[in-house]
Amino acid sequence: MLQREIDPAMAADIAKFEEQLDRYLRGELPEDVFRVFRLNNGIYGQRQGGHHQMVRVKAPYGAITAEQLDLCAHIAEEYSRGWGHLTTRQNIQFHFVPLERVPALMRDLATVGLTSREACGDTVRNVQGCHLAGACPYEVLDISPWAEATFRHFLRNPLSQRLPRKFKINFSGCSTDCGQAMFNDVGVVAVTRRLDDGRLEAGFRVYIAGGLGANPHPALALEEFTAREDLLPTIEACLRVFDQAGNRDNKLRARMKWLIDTLGFEEVQRRILTTRKFLLASSSWPGGIPEEVEKLGDAPAGVAVGVTPTTIGQGTPVALRGTRPYERWVDANVVRGVAKGTVSAYAYARLGDVTAEQFRALASIVRELGIEVRITNRQNFVFRGLTDQQLPTLFARLEAIGMAEPGAELARDVVACPGADTCNLAVTQSRGLADAIGTALEDAGLAEVGGVRINISGCTNSCGQHHAADIGFSGAERRAHGQAAPGYQMLLGGYVGQERIHFGDRALRLPAKNAPEAAVRVVSRFAAEREAGETFRQWLDRSGGAKAVATELQDLDHFPTPEENPDFYVDYGETGPYVAEVGESECAT
Repeated sequence: MLQREIDPAMAADIAKFEEQLDRYLRGELPEDVFRVFRLNNGIYGQRQGGHHQMVRVKAPYGAITAEQLDLCAHIAEEYSRGWGHLTTRQNIQFHFVPLERVPALMRDLATVGLTSREACGDTVRNVQGCHLAGACPYEVLDISPWAEATFRHFLRNPLSQRLPRKFKINFSGCSTDCGQAMFNDVGVVAVTRRLDDGRLEAGFRVYIAGGLGANPHPALALEEFTAREDLLPTIEACLRVFDQAGNRDNKLRARMKWLIDTLGFEEVQRRILTTRKFLLASSSWPGGIPEEVEKLGDAPAGVAVGVTPTTIGQGTPVALRGTRPYERWVDANVVRGVAKGTVSAYAYARLGDVTAEQFRALASIVRELGIEVRITNRQNFVFRGLTDQQLPTLFARLEAIGMAEPGAELARDVVACPGADTCNLAVTQSRGLADAIGTALEDAGLAEVGGVRINISGCTNSCGQHHAADIGFSGAERRAHGQAAPGYQMLLGGYVGQERIHFGDRALRLPAKNAPEAAVRVVSRFAAEREAGETFRQWLDRSGGAKAVATELQDLDHFPTPEENPDFYVDYGETGPYVAEVGESECAT
């Protein structure tokens, strides 16, 4: 790789990691101490054991450059197995990296300004943001510079290093909430308020203490309106209260959402607002408009004259009117309506996987067309700043690398966590199920049904965000005929948007091998019965709810005997009998 000057702070991180790794390998640093240090640097142990590591690379609010995409191709080939994985939190993960080679990988990342620092562990994780921020016709503010300022403020911040548990921050530019603010420790949504003189002031509504996992909690509004100059102090006050009051004795009840259960919302709210009031006395007071916002500006994209904006968000109705592949891709993957007349278009990454060849091709597209690209929270890429004249070229380039399927917001765009492929906590092969569901939908002619999201997690921790999907699956061990078998809990009707969230309702439990058929039946019924403009959640409620829909799936909750069909006792992608092996948690979410 061409060596460039590395940021001194990054260089110090790498030097320290190299030093502590050397101590660990010599037996001078205890395993538990090194594990905490390793995780805080974004290096996560895999279920394969030994020195296999997953390296998680931060891409704040999904922003990534052509140079960084090229570097990802190099990382995939040089240190991993030829591919990287996009996560639901806009990170890029590389698996099967030898521990001894991590410092060299970190050094390569630093040459293009990328870091894995605090991508794992009990830290402030990657700061997420709506991938259409700055290009969305509905946004109140462009949250991109605000997410950047937040990322920079908390990176290496002493407050962020040894929290009771991980801390997640998300930004959305409007109430559509494409950034999914409603299930995070701090979720920020741009809003307006009317002043006494009649003018509108743009600012934020800050939501706190949301979370998924085995016990999902909806985020709650801290106050009706937070002024722009108060946003960073508000977020820091939330972090300080969590650091002081979070449960350090029981990690299962250590997230910020549990503070609401133990202290009550009013007390948590009082502590945060009191802390914010006196932050002015701090030597590192983060108040005022951040430098990044002053420099880049946060004016909204607006709507082009004479253009009807494309609907955005969960439940988006997608109608594929064209018959040619290009026309169908435009119908499903192109978003129109911003002030400068530009359009945005999605590149579909099946299961969130991107090969080295695809990384390089994406970088080439960015340079050729002079556009920008971001990672989405549904494990795809979105190109921004396009003209209509550039769309055929973009489609041709994506088609050449297998990323031009109409996937965004269609049924085929199944989201899954890494599952038992690499995660210590997963009990099922969630990626294998995602692939099987995608294939089953294709075979049934349902892959291009719009307005339905399918998400899968290999355990209850919801890294695949199954709670917030129209159709969700959560992996679980089942017992049948005296044997262990892979299974799933199916949930229906999860929804996030319009500053509200509805977690999916339990439908029924299923053998893993029957889950694709269950998905096909539900998508088929939704496609046949929905009314014009009706969302999946609205259809579900009109149909009697999850339990009513599940009554038509009861025949699928059946295990044949091992003699009748041994395949039911072998998980996707495996060759031997199913075993639910769970290792020590390193908190990969």
